[in-house]
Amino acid sequence: MWADTYATLHMWTQIVGKVCLALTPRSNHYWNIAFQVGASGLITPVMPYGDRSFSVIFNFLEDNLEIHCSDGGLRRLKLEPMSVATFYRRFKVELRSMGIEVKIWPMPVEIPNPIRFTDDEMHASYNDDQVRAWWRAMLAMKPVMEEFRCEFVGKCSPVHFFWGSFDLAVTRFSGHRAPPKPEMGDMYAEAYSHEVISHGFWPGSGPVHEAAFYAYAVPEPAGFATASIEPSAAYYHSELHEYILPYEAVRTASSPEATLLAFLRTTYNAGADLGNWDRKELERWRWARTSKSEAS
Repeated sequence: MWADTYATLHMWTQIVGKVCLALTPRSNHYWNIAFQVGASGLITPVMPYGDRSFSVIFNFLEDNLEIHCSDGGLRRLKLEPMSVATFYRRFKVELRSMGIEVKIWPMPVEIPNPIRFTDDEMHASYNDDQVRAWWRAMLAMKPVMEEFRCEFVGKCSPVHFFWGSFDLAVTRFSGHRAPPKPEMGDMYAEAYSHEVISHGFWPGSGPVHEAAFYAYAVPEPAGFATASIEPSAAYYHSELHEYILPYEAVRTASSPEATLLAFLRTTYNAGADLGNWDRKELERWRWARTSKSEAS
């Protein structure tokens, strides 16, 4: 079942992602550790190691984990059913064979009831067809999210994949600091140091048992939960404090691209208006229209 493959692959990506965390300088909001969705799978950032650099690719076309090094070194680890503990050991062996030694904290993050990577024999599934279907779905939605991103001229994240939450995300910033919440911990403080409206896609977890797109605002402005949002299949999830749009509603729409864009735009519009964002300065079409008017 996909749920089993999803749970296993999530842990594999966290193992690789924690190597990025250990070796790359921390940028704002942990953007330095996010993966990119590429033409063959998921790709890590380039990681420096002494006078060399390397990157890791989850190649879903060939079902290999590939480690590419700037000195020409290449190692491959077959992606097939194996436990998280086995993947952890094999990945470390391949890194060592290239002269790369990295210490990571071997505990998963952002999941309930985490099992230490070295002890996890429970999660051991890998269905290559299901993985390719999930990856290709992200490939299809990424250009739509990129188009949405390009409408904004303020600070905005890339469209990137976070291995902690296992989601493809893009986040817009108002430019103002958010109220601090020290009780939420350091990771929350870094992620939400400033006002944001964030959108993304993930395979579902916790109270949402299906793949879905999401939208949320931090801090959430009054009235956001009852805003007028398109399409009609979207709904506000009171436990998550997010708008949810089932992936199936987008996939089966007459125009999936237009349906997704409507969700991205209407949720942003609601959050930005209710949150009093300076939209004239932050949005491309508003900025272009104002500049043209002033020039004439």
